[in-house]
Amino acid sequence: MPPVDVEWTSVIGLANQTLTTPALIDFVEQFASVLPEDVCAYIRQIYRRNVLRNDRLAGQLEEAVVAMNGQGITPVLLKGAATLVTAPDERRGIRLMSDLDIMVMPDEAERAVAALRAIGYQIHERTPPESQRWYVELMRSQDVGMIDLQRAALGPTHLCRGPGYALNNCLPIQLGRGKAYIPTPTYRALMLIIHDQFQDFGYWLGDLDLRHLLELRDLNDSGGGIDWNELTSCVSGGLMKNAVESQLFALAELLRVEIPHQLRSRLIPRLQFIRQLMQARFPVTRVPLLALTVLDLRNYRREETIVLTKTSAHRRGLWSVPKASTLEFLLRATTAVRAGKV
Repeated sequence: MPPVDVEWTSVIGLANQTLTTPALIDFVEQFASVLPEDVCAYIRQIYRRNVLRNDRLAGQLEEAVVAMNGQGITPVLLKGAATLVTAPDERRGIRLMSDLDIMVMPDEAERAVAALRAIGYQIHERTPPESQRWYVELMRSQDVGMIDLQRAALGPTHLCRGPGYALNNCLPIQLGRGKAYIPTPTYRALMLIIHDQFQDFGYWLGDLDLRHLLELRDLNDSGGGIDWNELTSCVSGGLMKNAVESQLFALAELLRVEIPHQLRSRLIPRLQFIRQLMQARFPVTRVPLLALTVLDLRNYRREETIVLTKTSAHRRGLWSVPKASTLEFLLRATTAVRAGKV
């Protein structure tokens, strides 16, 4: 039973901030008889609207996949796009999503853009062709979300093994009239963690993404579940190990997911979780606790050096202070209000 002295305005405010309001539908349906009527009505309304929105996104996704299939491309569906096609119909409205993440092979990228433009998409943003992380955001006025087209896995360049590696961890799927690939539950979990910790800078900023923690829980509860041995086999280097285990530690502590003890027992992930809770409860600590990024500055520079120079990582300067521009960026980011993050 839920506590009797809950401040529901604060609960719903936190759910809205973390983009998890539709996920409260399970709680509402279980305890509706003891919850305030206006709370139940609000959450049910948000859930119903999200079902309609995600149904439109699913139709948009199928149309995009069929268009790319027509050019000989079988895309890989990532993150929310993968969730749309794998979730049971009755669970489709649980996850809020802003766009559709789709990956293609490097030699298919321009054909994929052309296929989408042929069905009315316009380029909203595009990185230069030589970018290490290339992507194109495409949009249409009648759609409820954009398409984020990528040709490489998410995360820092020196942590990713490229689209070929991702494809080896995918399964074919029929999507209405189209065909696509989706990553296995274990690889989807890895990509979610990399996205949160590195692409969204969560590891450096000490952010929690409750929406993605819920998705990790649901992936683990799915038919195949998460293979923890396989997940750890994909992790190389001290930095990535710390980042992955920090996410898994939060998953175990906040959502009571059973994580193997060896993946939630080391010091740095424990310290990172303490930092996350402290910052969530007392936002004024975010700037002072930013200093904890130095815990893994050495690992970051060592692993970046190994990939970029192919030389020994034991060289002078690995403990040097970050560049002024890096510090300025982190300071701005740590004080900004970011949707979905606490």
